[in-house]
Amino acid sequence: MFLGSIVFDVLLPGDSRSLKEKRSYLRPVIAALKKFEVSAAEVGDQDRHGRAQLAVAVVASEAVHVREVLDRCERLVAGRPELELLSVKTRLISGEDLD
Repeated sequence: MFLGSIVFDVLLPGDSRSLKEKRSYLRPVIAALKKFEVSAAEVGDQDRHGRAQLAVAVVASEAVHVREVLDRCERLVAGRPELELLSVKTRLISGEDLD
């Protein structure tokens, strides 16, 4: 078993001046990520209007599959024209490391 996670630090458009506007940008991105059968959520900078941290987690029996899914997620977020991707942190953990 392998666990993978990826955290995106993103800059939102200048017109996202309220938390409601911020959520209107993030909601469709999170929904698109979940189509890859992952867990996805906003996990940081929740009170900042122009910034967000999104995280994705995936579990699979093979590390290759976990990496492929995380790569697809990264391409999706990087390809969103309304977001500026500032940084990406990826982590892969073997189930044996959890013992």
